[in-house]
Amino acid sequence: QVRLTESGGGSVETGGSLRLACEAFESVYHNCMAWFRQAPGKERDWVAFFRIDDGNIAYADSVKDRFTISRDSQKKTIILQMSNLKPEDTAMYYCATDPRWACGRSQGQYRTWGQGTRVIVSS
Repeated sequence: QVRLTESGGGSVETGGSLRLACEAFESVYHNCMAWFRQAPGKERDWVAFFRIDDGNIAYADSVKDRFTISRDSQKKTIILQMSNLKPEDTAMYYCATDPRWACGRSQGQYRTWGQGTRVIVSS
């Protein structure tokens, strides 16, 4: 059973935008909802998190001021709006959740993962 489903990936040119969505089943709609990404041949890196309890948000420096994380509470969906995309943003993007109050930046903290959605940014 798929409990986290990402969507919205695709191919765009440099400077373009994409909107990724992560829909969670009730059982995994936890306090910490995060996005990670993994470029080909590289480690999986944290991108952003949204803390459901108080709306606290944090971004990696590499995406700050270009990406926006938000939620649609009715749909139990976390959105990642990506603007001014660069070739270095090319990666598989994963949604992850964790029930703890303190949201972290390490993939080891997150218990539930989606299968990913691919983003390709061409120069």
